Amino acid sequence: MRILQSTALALVLGATTAYATTTEITIGMQLEPPNLDPTGGAAAAIDEVVYSNVFEGLTRFGSDGSVNPGLASHWDISEDGLTYTFYLQEGVMFHDGTSFTAEDAVFSLDRARAEGSTNAQAALFASIATTEAVDDATLVVTLSEPNGSFLFNMAWGDAVMVAPESAETNATNPVGTGPFMFSEWVQGDRVELVRNEDYWAAPVALERATFQFISDPNAAFAAMMAGDVDAFPVFPAPETLAQFEANPMFNVIVGSTEGETILSTNNMADNLSDVRVRQAIAHAINRQDIIDGAMFGYGTPIGTHFAPHNPDYLDLTGMSEFNPDRARELLAEAGAEGITLRLMLPPPAYARRGGEIVASQLRDVGIDVEISNLEWAQWLEQVFRGRDFDLTIVSHTEPADIGIYAREDYYFQYQNPEFNAVMDELNLTTDPADRTALLHQAQTIISEDYVNGYLFQLAKTGVANANIEGLWENSPTQANDLTGVRWTD
Repeated sequence: MRILQSTALALVLGATTAYATTTEITIGMQLEPPNLDPTGGAAAAIDEVVYSNVFEGLTRFGSDGSVNPGLASHWDISEDGLTYTFYLQEGVMFHDGTSFTAEDAVFSLDRARAEGSTNAQAALFASIATTEAVDDATLVVTLSEPNGSFLFNMAWGDAVMVAPESAETNATNPVGTGPFMFSEWVQGDRVELVRNEDYWAAPVALERATFQFISDPNAAFAAMMAGDVDAFPVFPAPETLAQFEANPMFNVIVGSTEGETILSTNNMADNLSDVRVRQAIAHAINRQDIIDGAMFGYGTPIGTHFAPHNPDYLDLTGMSEFNPDRARELLAEAGAEGITLRLMLPPPAYARRGGEIVASQLRDVGIDVEISNLEWAQWLEQVFRGRDFDLTIVSHTEPADIGIYAREDYYFQYQNPEFNAVMDELNLTTDPADRTALLHQAQTIISEDYVNGYLFQLAKTGVANANIEGLWENSPTQANDLTGVRWTD
């Protein structure tokens, strides 16, 4: 073992010397995206490749979660909050050489909000009443009612701008306006991007970026140690981080994400429609055991669907404290002792490892659990779209997405008019203090309804060659934004 480690270190030393003077980078990812169109898929891995690299929106997220100008250089908002006038950047072209104009923005927004839209976050566009291209550089969007989150919504990956000439083939041949252009997708292995030499803004430092898909944590560790991968922003083997921390050839980057990791629950399933059963499940769960066992101590316990780093977070972990005796009492009250639940687990380590721990904890209070390990595409089809499940574990990485609980067609199948009314009021509210109060109310409602088992906020644990700078520490959205990444001397 010591010989192998010494050999690996020699490889790393050699790799560092070779790569530090180049303008190419290889980024490791555990999951391969099902397609490359952020407007036509729910998988976080899509945005991890293309957000801000290939595709851009009117606004964009900064690394600190701020909403910044994107393809819109600035904007005006009418006094009644209904009309947004966006002034577009000059000289922007799509990668196929066609110009980006306000007509393309109209097309993108109308396509996303159209009936039958394949956009996974079509609700982001629900408040849009009309769109108008006043001229090539001026877009006017009129809302049906004020929406205090509208500029925030336009920064999501689901709201990027696409062209009518290429929109239908973006899944396999993405054409955007970003600083990188799509080069090649070797399915099962990698996606390659090259620098866009005609980019409208300052050129990026990197000439080529490769996203390498490595699902096995042991293989990810070996690839980093050998220098085959330069950075793994979401490293799938947190148990090995101490080895990287002790090695000066690497930086270990620990931050936070928007990923609420939850035991998602089908609220319409026969055994789960009774709130007492859902409450029993919540009290059967020991969050810290899951964080320690599945994430090796990385993660923050949560009691509702909200990120602890958000200033509007309300700590409700006490609502679902670990209390197995109370769980057994609730199951008895509901006549649900000995029920069997199906736990469907997607590929990420937090789900597979965490699922085994959750299943053991539920069995301890008298709930039988049948585990099925699903590949990502199967999970999307059966669980997310088909709603054929009882329980699943997944990190919801979309930013500030508590509004999904107002979507009655969402895979939780949760329905509560009181919660919906709070969301409606929030959309009409711009005063920060009033919005905080409403968000606290929303967090409390879903916590008291035990809609899901709230486990932990996913930590962002990354590893990178020490000569790389500019990688995001935190993840305000699911992205590997390479626009500011460079090798140092």
